Amino acid sequence: MEAPVLSLELPDPERDDISTMEFLSRLEEAWAVCDRFDLQTEIWRGRILRAVRDREKRGGEGRGTGFLQWLREQEISKTRAYGLIQLAESADGLVGEGMLEQESVNNFSKRAFLDTALAEPEVQLMISEAANEGQQISRKQVRRLSDEFTAATSPLLPEEIRQRTQENLLPPRVVAPLVRELAKLPEPQQDDLRRALREEPELERIKDVTSTARWLSKAAEAGLAVRAFQHGDLNLEKALQEAQRLDALGLFADAVAQAQQLESAVLKLHTSWRRLGGLQERLWVESGSSTPHLRELLTALQSLSGTTLRVSLGELSGGKRIRLQLVEESPDQLTPPPLP
Repeated sequence: MEAPVLSLELPDPERDDISTMEFLSRLEEAWAVCDRFDLQTEIWRGRILRAVRDREKRGGEGRGTGFLQWLREQEISKTRAYGLIQLAESADGLVGEGMLEQESVNNFSKRAFLDTALAEPEVQLMISEAANEGQQISRKQVRRLSDEFTAATSPLLPEEIRQRTQENLLPPRVVAPLVRELAKLPEPQQDDLRRALREEPELERIKDVTSTARWLSKAAEAGLAVRAFQHGDLNLEKALQEAQRLDALGLFADAVAQAQQLESAVLKLHTSWRRLGGLQERLWVESGSSTPHLRELLTALQSLSGTTLRVSLGELSGGKRIRLQLVEESPDQLTPPPLP
C-alpha cells in the first residue's frame, strides 16, 4: 500500500509581483493542509500503538514490558504514546457515535480536533455538525463555542451571570475563565464569590472575582506542598482569609509559591551535595601521589562538597560569593527562629 504524498505548492519568496498579504495567505493555506495531514497521521499512530498494547494484553503477559520495549525501539516516550492512543480513541468516539463523518476529520486542524475531543458533548455535537457541512474547524472556533456553552450553562455561576451571558450582556470569553477558576475552589469559597457576583453582576466585578479565585487556588495548591507549613498548628485557610481581607491575596500567593520553589531548590541542592560528596570521596581513594592534578581538582571541589558551600555569583554581582552551611538535623532538633 502506497503512503499518501503530501504535495504543496509554495509561493516563491523571491518574487516581487506577489503582495505580502497574498504571500502570507498562501502560506497559511499550506500550513492548514499540513495540520490536517498531521492529524490523520497522529490518529493512525495512536491506533497502531493501541494495537501493539492490546496484542500484548491478549497474549496474557499483562505487565507492559513488550509494549514498553516496542516504544523504546521506535524512540517514543510512554507519555507521548498514551497521548496518541487517547487521540485515536477520541477520533473513534466522535466518528463511532455518529456525530462526525469519517471524511469530516479532514476539516479539523490537529489542535481543534483535540480541543473538540475534550469539550462537552453538546459542544462536540455543534462542532461535528459544522464539520459535516464542510466548514473548516479552527481552534479559535472550538474555544469560542466552548466558552459560550460554559458561560451560559455552568451551575457554578449564579443565575444572574448566566442570564446576562445568554442575553449577550456579558462576553463568554470573560465568563468562561471564571468558571474554570471557581471549579478549583472548595464549596465555601465558591459560595462567597458567588455572593459577590450576585450583588454586582458586572464585567469588572467578574474580572476581579476571577483574579481572586485564581489567587486563592494558586495559594492553596502551593501551600499544601510547602513543608514548612506542615509543622505545628498552622491554619492555612484562616491565613488565606486574613490575606483576602487585607486585599493582599496576590502577595500571599506569590510568597507561598516562592516558598515552594525555594524548598524544591533546597531539596535538589541537598541531593546534589550528597552525591558530589560521595563521588569526590571515591575519586580521592582511587587517586594518589601519581595524580597531582586530579588531587588538585578534588581539593577545589571541597568548597562545594563540604558542610560549608561557597559559590561565586559571577562578575555581574561584583565577584561576590554566597556561603551556605548545610547541617542535617533530626526532627526533634527543629526549632524555628523567631520573627524579626
